[in-house]
Amino acid sequence: MIQAKKIILGFFTVILVTFCFLAFIFYLEFGQTDFQFIVFDVGQGDAIFVRTPGHYDILIDGGPDNEVVYKLGEYLPFYDREIDLMVLTHPHADHVVGLIEVLNRYKVKKIFTTGVLYYSPDYLVWLDKIKEKNIPVEIIDSQRTLVLPDQTRLEILFPDHSLEGKEIDNVNNASIVAKLTYKETEILLTGDYEDEESLVEKGLDLSADILKSGHHGSDTGNDLEFLKAVDPETVVISCGEGNKFGHPHQATLDNLEGLGINVFRTDLQGDFVL
Repeated sequence: MIQAKKIILGFFTVILVTFCFLAFIFYLEFGQTDFQFIVFDVGQGDAIFVRTPGHYDILIDGGPDNEVVYKLGEYLPFYDREIDLMVLTHPHADHVVGLIEVLNRYKVKKIFTTGVLYYSPDYLVWLDKIKEKNIPVEIIDSQRTLVLPDQTRLEILFPDHSLEGKEIDNVNNASIVAKLTYKETEILLTGDYEDEESLVEKGLDLSADILKSGHHGSDTGNDLEFLKAVDPETVVISCGEGNKFGHPHQATLDNLEGLGINVFRTDLQGDFVL
């Protein structure tokens, strides 16, 4: 009799544990219903993660090393190994290196890039890995608005012409510039694009609630007239503590202070989470 009770108790214990585990998985999968925009603290580089309420996952750039993989592990459920869209703004090492390991560890469904010609070893490894895994690639070569799930849009502002197979003197200016919109919230992403005056001159709608500072807060970007055109409430500067480039530059910080814009720095405050 005692043995039978132990068997029954063990049986119901297994059922209870299984139920709790399934409830936990259900919570992870459906409990988060908010839009998430995260600028990862990956040191001197850029890595931005977006998750819509329906769990459409976007990774924009990957930083200078494999830190992005650990950051994804912090914000994604342990069983979620898929990235719906990977975007490489431009092929400098501080944007592309981390994406190589992401391709190794995650199933990436689609990739956006400009196809600009660049010969760095890291960029070439990334391209080879994409071919190896046969991942669909879309070359961004025109202005367009991409309607994504869950009231989310990605408006491509630059490039407005094809850069595929072309060699650019300053690869920063081959960066994808885009406005990410969720409902009424607008976020402007500029990669390391430096020729911001041209964006203003084209009469583009640059206004946004949040601006990811161009080129890590460098004074080669973050032009005063550009900042006025964007008129953000908050600027997020992604840079590494004590970096050798001196980012963010004092001129940029002075411009932001003069305009009364809130500044968030990953080197001082860690991940920016909206």
